[in-house]
Amino acid sequence: MNYDILIVGAGHGGAQAAIALRAAKFAGSIAIVGDEPEYPYERPPLSKDYLAGDKPFERILIRPPAFWNEREVAMLLGRRVVAVDPVAHAVTADDGTIIGYGKLIWATGGVPRRLTCSGHDLIGVHGVRTRADVDRMMDELPAVARVVVIGGGYIGLEAAAVLARFGKQVTVLETLPRVLARVAGEPLSRFYEAEHRAHGVDVRLNVEVACIAERDGRAIGVTLADGETVPADMVIVGIGIVPAVQPLLDAGATGGNGVDIDAQCRTSLSDVFAIGDCAAHANAFADGARIRLESVQNANDQATVVAKTITGTSVAYHAVPWFWSNQYDLRLQTVGLSIGHDALAVRGDIASRSFSLVYLRADRVIALDCVNATKDYVQGRALVMAGAVIDPNRLADTGIPLKEMIAS
Repeated sequence: MNYDILIVGAGHGGAQAAIALRAAKFAGSIAIVGDEPEYPYERPPLSKDYLAGDKPFERILIRPPAFWNEREVAMLLGRRVVAVDPVAHAVTADDGTIIGYGKLIWATGGVPRRLTCSGHDLIGVHGVRTRADVDRMMDELPAVARVVVIGGGYIGLEAAAVLARFGKQVTVLETLPRVLARVAGEPLSRFYEAEHRAHGVDVRLNVEVACIAERDGRAIGVTLADGETVPADMVIVGIGIVPAVQPLLDAGATGGNGVDIDAQCRTSLSDVFAIGDCAAHANAFADGARIRLESVQNANDQATVVAKTITGTSVAYHAVPWFWSNQYDLRLQTVGLSIGHDALAVRGDIASRSFSLVYLRADRVIALDCVNATKDYVQGRALVMAGAVIDPNRLADTGIPLKEMIAS
């Protein structure tokens, strides 16, 4: 098998790359290799609407199956690429199939980071990354009363919110002094801790997991470093992902925590691009630091850059990051990156459950976290893009719309 464009990874980035290539009138052959049997689908709903049963799988498909056939995108599903030969311009799948390419787009994302302690692989211990992961959880849930979630990031908190809504007894274990510590300011962390506790979730901070307790090969609790065992019928592990780039690194690509790319998403290997969660790039909104962004926005925008580059349009990746999280009746919308902020303005009353946090670095607006405050999110985007210099006291004044501060 040989294709003009081979896309490895059937997630948001891989799907968008194929969509953007056809939209740009690319007429060559395209194939997507995916290690799951399903057609490309949205990942964020897995820990929200899909787990909650609010959306069936068909509603989270990125496009219906007929779409790919109509656009002549070959779907090579249920196989994983294990090796890349950049000289021969070919990859090898786990079933031994060798697939040739003219250009390769690597869009594999990552795999859930696993615990390394004993019991990490017991029945009843789950990650949340694929449809199959969540389906297994849903199959077990009728017999589950107590759930322990390890990790107080967005995935863990979203799952905790759904399971609390189901009436499960939920405990969240976080090793750091607050939830969301790596991605948000302390006021947002404390707000979400209080919200989860108000919904009956036992949020424990500064705790270390020693092992998963078992009986007959099944998890029955999580044992902490102090010797306490928190009972559990199900354990959910949400401690981040490991970028799935080893075949590229083995082939000589530059990288480490992901694979390094340039402004056109090229790797150091000829005719090989990388996009999405697995791609480490210099980001203007992180003060030029090389980072990986785990977001739909990043995957889609980088896919579009690659498609334009391949079809002859000169373009560089430059897009303001944005994210969202739904927990209970709270919609969090984030624009920009708050990493390294040195000042923070609270806009609105946190107790009202509708407010925004505006982050600044060196007097410039770099990010906003908006809880049930969509207007701030929409208007604040321009402030982040401009790196606007605004007095924090003015930012905190809800009587002044953010859009009126753009030119100030």
